[in-house]
Amino acid sequence: MEHHDRNVESTTGGAPLELNTQGLFIREDIMAKTKQLAALISESEEVDHFKRAEKMIQTHPRIEELIRTIKKKQKEVVAFESMKNEKMIARIEGELTALQQELDDIPLVSDYQESQVEINDMLQMVISVIHDTVSEKINVESGKDSPPSSCND
Repeated sequence: MEHHDRNVESTTGGAPLELNTQGLFIREDIMAKTKQLAALISESEEVDHFKRAEKMIQTHPRIEELIRTIKKKQKEVVAFESMKNEKMIARIEGELTALQQELDDIPLVSDYQESQVEINDMLQMVISVIHDTVSEKINVESGKDSPPSSCND
């Protein structure tokens, strides 16, 4: 990716303002790098593991049946809530809890959920590194210390 040399002109109060952006990345460069990073992440071991687990879940008859039943029971709860039938709501919520527990007890489901957490953790780490790096650059280049953690500092 190349840095772009651009002069940005703008008018402020009638006087032209020229900014030299030589050596700076422009938005298109950042988006291209972002797409490269996304491609790297999508080819990671964590994403591959997630895709395999997802495919296995989608072809597991008992898991599919449990998910369908859970969705049906959730709709029933909503219907009974609108009728204010607390007795049926409590009964169906009990059934939902049992169905959810059965689903959670299937090792494949646990593996799938863990792979989701791993991917989310990786994405959060990337966001955190980008945030910290940009914040550090802003503070260093402007010659400012980090902002105080409270008004009393």
